[in-house]
Amino acid sequence: MAVARPQPAGMLRALVHINPHESCMSASARVLIATAAFVALLSGCASPVRTEPVSFTPLATQPAQVVQLRQEATATLATGYPRTLKAGSQWRLAGSVAQGQVYRPVNTVFTIEGRHVHEAYLVVSSGKLLGFYLPGEAQYAALETPVPLSFGDLQ
Repeated sequence: MAVARPQPAGMLRALVHINPHESCMSASARVLIATAAFVALLSGCASPVRTEPVSFTPLATQPAQVVQLRQEATATLATGYPRTLKAGSQWRLAGSVAQGQVYRPVNTVFTIEGRHVHEAYLVVSSGKLLGFYLPGEAQYAALETPVPLSFGDLQ
């Protein structure tokens, strides 16, 4: 038994409910509305995190000293997803990349989000968060605007 597959035109008619006997809205207006809704739906998809390859140099002496974030800070990537670094969170110096020192979270996993979720370490230089090192991909994701951070030694 053959199964009838709906044709694209038939699917469009079903989507916009084209009924030639209704006069409230023209068929072309309904198609226009359906197309606009489809485009709006597509534009709602998350964009990927923009990255660039980077060479990571691990810290020669382990374990490194742990520092604690004194104040909450929020960083927003170009994807539009904000990430909050909580006051009191602990970070261990892991190494460096060309952009700055790399800190990994202590006893937790920190992630950033775009089209996908990526494990991320902080990249800090001159007291500012410049971006994130993605250890799973050996990539660097820059922030458009650096975020000042206030670290203190763990007591």
